[in-house]
Order: sequence, then C-alpha cells, then structure tokens
Amino acid sequence: MKAMSIPDGYTKDDIKLESSTCTGEKTIGFYDKHDRKLHFSELVRTERDIKAFYAKYGIEYTK
Repeated sequence: MKAMSIPDGYTKDDIKLESSTCTGEKTIGFYDKHDRKLHFSELVRTERDIKAFYAKYGIEYTK
C-alpha cells in the first residue's frame, strides 16, 4: 500500500492526539495552530489505530 502525502500546510510535527473531556473519545489528526482544530482526523480506539494513522502518511511512529 502506497502512503498518502502529508496534507499541504502540515508536517509530521502537527500530528496531535486529542481526548474528549466529556466522553473520553480519542481522535488523531493534523492540528492547525491558527484555528485550533484537528483536520483529517480519525477516531482512535487502540495503539494500533495510532500506528495505522502514521503509516497511512508514511511516517515512522515513535512513542
């Protein structure tokens, strides 16, 4: 499977994991410092989901 390109305007350093204070639901995506939101976000249930997100964009996951 070929990795997708990192979205324009973002770098691997913009990847952020957020957790809802109400539900505890976790999402991962590219954080935009200007509007303070995650973009291209995906639901995270396990560590495997985090690794898959990084792999999707061809980025090595380091904890």
